[in-house]
Amino acid sequence: MSTHQAVHVQGPGEALTLVDVDTTSPARDHVRLAVDAAGVCGTDHAFVNGQFPGITWPLTPGHEIAGTIAELGDGVDNFAVGDRVAVGWFGGHCNECVPCLQGDFIHCRKLQIPSLHYPGGYAESVTVPANALARIPDELSFAEAAPMACAGVTVFHALRQSRAKPGDRVAVLGVGGLGHLGVQFARAMGFETVAIARGSDKAKDAKDFGAHHYIDSTAGDVGEALQALGGVIVVLATAASSKAMGDTVAGLLPRGELITIGVTADPLPISPLQLITDGLTVTGHPSGTARDVEETMKFAVQSGVRARIQELPLAQAAEAYAAMDEGRARFRMVLTV
Repeated sequence: MSTHQAVHVQGPGEALTLVDVDTTSPARDHVRLAVDAAGVCGTDHAFVNGQFPGITWPLTPGHEIAGTIAELGDGVDNFAVGDRVAVGWFGGHCNECVPCLQGDFIHCRKLQIPSLHYPGGYAESVTVPANALARIPDELSFAEAAPMACAGVTVFHALRQSRAKPGDRVAVLGVGGLGHLGVQFARAMGFETVAIARGSDKAKDAKDFGAHHYIDSTAGDVGEALQALGGVIVVLATAASSKAMGDTVAGLLPRGELITIGVTADPLPISPLQLITDGLTVTGHPSGTARDVEETMKFAVQSGVRARIQELPLAQAAEAYAAMDEGRARFRMVLTV
C-alpha cells in the first residue's frame, strides 16, 4: 500500500503537523483526488479548536479543495481519471433524507463536510463522494478554483438568491476573505455596490475590488451613511460581528434584506419593531451545492472575479493557517501541492 502526506491535528487546539498516511482506494460512489490546492478558510479555526460536534481526531482540515481525479470507485460513471474538480463545504449528500428528496441538497440531514466527516484537503490525496464534485473550468488554475468552492460560492449564491436586481443598491459588510469576493461579485452582477468596513485604510482595496462607495464604520452611524446614499435593498454581512450586522439594518430600504454569512454565535441586536416597520427580512445563508460551485466558477471566468490569494506549499500548512488565524493574511491563503 502506498502512502501520502497529510496534515494532522491530534486534538483540539494542537499543532498542525505533516505526517505520512496510507493511501486507500475509494469506496463505491467515491473518488480519490490528487490534491493540487487547498484553501485555508476561517472556519478551519473552529474545526482545529474542536468547536464543531462530532469531530474525530486526528483531524485533517480543509474544505476548499481543488485537484485531479486519480482513482474512481465502483458506480462512478460521470467522471473520469484526470478530470479537474473542486470540493467545498458541500462535501456530499445522502439522497435519502426529506431535504434531499425535495432537491434541497445543501440542507441534507447527513450532509458531509470535508475535515468534519472525512479527512480534508490539507493533504496530497483525499477521497470524497462523487456527488460533491464540481468541474473546474479550464480558465481557472487550481489555486484560483479552491477558494471558489466555499468562500466564492457562499457570497455568489447568496447574492443571486437575494431580493436585489441589477441596478439595485447593495452593501457588503466586511472586505476580508469573504467580503472582497462579495464586493467583486456584487459589482459584476450589476449592483450599485457599497462596501462597509472598519477604518479608512480599507477604502482603496474596496474601490479596487469594484465598490462604488465606501463607508468607514468607525466614522459614524452606518445606517445613516447608507440612507445618505439612498438606502440599500440588501446587506450581505460577511463580517463575523453581530453588532456590525445590526448597525446596518437602519440602512435598509422597505422590504430590504440582511443576509448573514459571517459566522458568529452572538445574538443579533435587532428588534421586532425594526423588522415590522419596514417589512425587513433577516436571512441566514449556508454555502452551495456542487452545481452551485460550478456555476460560481463559470461566472468568475465570465466576469473576471478572482480571490486575492497568497500561496504556500503544503509543508508550510501550519504557517498558512496561523497567518489566517491571526489576521495576518487579509484575504485567502491557499496551500499548493
